[in-house]
Amino acid sequence: MKIGFDAKRAYHNYTGLGNYSRDLISSLLKCYPLDEYHLYSPKENKNKRLFFLKEYVNVFSHFPKSYWNKKFKSFWRSLFLERYLLQDKIEIYHGLSNEIPKRKKGGGIKYVVTIHDLIFKRFPDTYKVIDRNIYDRKFKYAALNSDKIIAISEQTKRDIVSFYGVSPHKIEVVYQSCHENFKKKYKHSTKEAVRVKYNLPESFLLNVGTIETRKNLEALIESIPLMENTLPIVVIGGKTDYYEFILTKIKELKIPKSRVVFLENVSITELPVIYQLATLFVYPSIFEGFGIPIIEALYSGIPVITTKGGCFSEAGGQFSLYVDTQNYLELAEAIDKLLLDEKRQKKMIIEGEKYVKKFDSQIITQQLHELYKTIIREG
Repeated sequence: MKIGFDAKRAYHNYTGLGNYSRDLISSLLKCYPLDEYHLYSPKENKNKRLFFLKEYVNVFSHFPKSYWNKKFKSFWRSLFLERYLLQDKIEIYHGLSNEIPKRKKGGGIKYVVTIHDLIFKRFPDTYKVIDRNIYDRKFKYAALNSDKIIAISEQTKRDIVSFYGVSPHKIEVVYQSCHENFKKKYKHSTKEAVRVKYNLPESFLLNVGTIETRKNLEALIESIPLMENTLPIVVIGGKTDYYEFILTKIKELKIPKSRVVFLENVSITELPVIYQLATLFVYPSIFEGFGIPIIEALYSGIPVITTKGGCFSEAGGQFSLYVDTQNYLELAEAIDKLLLDEKRQKKMIIEGEKYVKKFDSQIITQQLHELYKTIIREG
């Protein structure tokens, strides 16, 4: 097959959608080396995380060439890209981040789009009006005009059906995995080197994710005075305005600074090591499209406490612990009880490592490749 990809995020994003795009492309290249892969990006960027592309002769990167296409990159990507896909004889084009270019009837190219979440529809107040409108227009067009939609969770599938009136038969749930680094077991010496570098305590609770309202770090902070344990909490994630709110909350509750440790810009080689150093992973997010940090924790062999409802059980499986994270006392008691129950911790780790195998990259890549072939056959 000749497969085209929207590679904007692969080239220019270093987390989230960028990781999804790079991991998916990398896994396809490894598993299906006979196909031809074409990456379309509005501009080039020497992203070190795309180093793997040099290993293959069947992958081609495309960028705007003419003066006007370079000047108006967004138009090239959204309005004019199909003519270049036709020139390159692309059979199927995959919009990896919620959108596809304008398509004409009878073009012969099949379009599939991955929609990760519709959080901007569920929590509109957390987005600027102009951003909401742009996202809504692009997501809706992609949902209605693609040949097949990939949702990264059953929760996202339900939201697409609800908000855009799309038939559920048009939507396939294909989960995503996490970076391969989280699937490695690190030596004691490596762990200790990272512990020393970041001055991490011997035991700690871990929380990973952008420090923003929806991630609900407030719940974890509010639960600290209600806990009997005194373990520090290590928070890893980019800071938004919500970070200042969290700092104010810590002062109001008179929580010692040593109790909450903030880290950011942790490399993809060191983050998995920190996971494996942690005692528990606590993820009180209010809503997610899926919840990749939960999978990262399960691969890392640490018990997970997260939010009851939504998509969280899809990522966490039967043996993770689910609580009402808006109930601070319930969250605090859950953490305390689990810390005292080593037998349950071991059970959660063993069962979690079994469950997370369903998100193995090879399994997911095979599902995706079969979907591509089916879409082309049905055309």
